[in-house]
Amino acid sequence: MEFLTAQGITMAGNLLYGLLCVRLLPISDYAKFAVVFGTLGTLTLLMDINFSGTLIPLIGERVTDYQLIADYVASLRQLARRLFILIAPATIILFPLLVHRQEWSWRVVAAMVAILLAAAWCARISGGYGAVLIVCRDRRMWYRAQMISSLGTLALLGVFWAFHWLNAFSAILINVAGIIFVSQAYYFRARHLLGVTGNASKEKCKEIVHLALPNMPNAIFYALQGQLSLLLITIFGHASAIASVGALGRLSQIFVLFSQMNPLLLEPYFAKLQKARLKVNYIGVLVAEGIFCLLIASLARYFPQLFLWVLGHNYSTLHFEAFLAVSTGCIGYFCGVLWVIHSSRRFVYWWNGMLTISLTLAVQVIYIWKADVTSVRAVLTMNLVTALVGLLINVLTGVYGFVWGPRLRVGIGRKSHA
Repeated sequence: MEFLTAQGITMAGNLLYGLLCVRLLPISDYAKFAVVFGTLGTLTLLMDINFSGTLIPLIGERVTDYQLIADYVASLRQLARRLFILIAPATIILFPLLVHRQEWSWRVVAAMVAILLAAAWCARISGGYGAVLIVCRDRRMWYRAQMISSLGTLALLGVFWAFHWLNAFSAILINVAGIIFVSQAYYFRARHLLGVTGNASKEKCKEIVHLALPNMPNAIFYALQGQLSLLLITIFGHASAIASVGALGRLSQIFVLFSQMNPLLLEPYFAKLQKARLKVNYIGVLVAEGIFCLLIASLARYFPQLFLWVLGHNYSTLHFEAFLAVSTGCIGYFCGVLWVIHSSRRFVYWWNGMLTISLTLAVQVIYIWKADVTSVRAVLTMNLVTALVGLLINVLTGVYGFVWGPRLRVGIGRKSHA
C-alpha cells in the first residue's frame, strides 16, 4: 500500500507531465524535448552500466554493516567518475552529429549538450545513493523525494503554461530540476543513514566489476540501441516523425509504476528467498505478470483510441502504431521482471549477453536494410521484433540458471547451486 500510494502519486505526476508536454508543445518543440530525454536515457545507462545494481546482491544479508555499504558506495562513485571522463567528450562530439539534419542553431545544440551532461551525472547520483536507501529500508524517503519532484515539476509546468513561458527549453529545464532535486535528496539522506565515510578500494571495485561484467556488454548495447528508433528518425526523418515516435513512447509510461516495483520489492525479496521456495515463487510471479501484459496489449489492439486520446489530436490517427508501441512496452516490462529476478539470484552469464547482442543486431540490420526507417510504423515494428528477441534470451537465461546455478563470487569455486 505504501508503494501504491506514494509511488503511484509520483508516477501519475510524471506521466501527466509527459502527456501535457505532448499536448501543449508544438510538434517542433516536442521533437527537441523527445531527443534530449531519449539521449539522456542512453547516457544514464552508460554512466552506470549496471554497477549500481550490484550493491544489493553484494551486500546480501549484511544490511547493518554501514561501513561496508559506505565502502561499496565510494567504490561505485570512483567507477562512475571514470566513466564520466569517457562519456562527456563523446557526447560533446557525437550529439551535434546526431541532430545535424534538424538544422537547429549551434546555440540550441550547445545548450542541449550542457543539459545532458549535468542531468546524466545527477541521474547517476540518484541511482547509486538511491540504492543505499533501499538497502537500509528507508523507502519512505525514497518515495518522498520522487513525489516532491514529480508534483513540484508538474506545478511549475502549470505556472509556465499559465504565463505563456512554456517552450521546449523551459519544459526540459523544469524536468531536469526535478532530477537534480532527487539526486541531492538521496545523496544527503544516504550520508545521514550510513553515518560513516566510505573508502574506495581496488578489491571492492573488482567485486563490483566482476558481478556486473557479464551484463556489461548487454547494458552498453541496450544503452546505445534502446533509443534506436528515435535515433534513426532523428538522423533520417523530420520533426513530425521525431515527435510521433517520442509521443508514442509516452504510452510505455503505463508500465513505469510496475517497473519501479521490481528493484524495490522483487529484487530484495528474491535475493534472500530460500532455494526450496524459489521455483514456485518464480513461476507464480511470471504467470501473474504475463496475464497483466496480455491484457494491456489486447486493449491497445482493439481499443487504440483509449491510448491515443491522451496524446492529443496531433497523433490521433496512429492506431496500429499505438498497438505496436504498447506491445513493445509490455514485452520490455516482462523482460525487466525476468532480468531483476535473475540478477538477484546472480543468474548473470557471458553467453546470454553475447547472444542477445548478436541476434538483436541481426534483426536490426535486416530491418534497416529492407525497411523504410524514415517510416514510424517500420521503426516501431523493428522495436517489437527486437523486444521478442530479448524475451527469448531472458527465458533461456532463467532455464540455464535453474539447471546450472548462479554466477559465483570472486575467489569462490563452483561447489553447489546457490
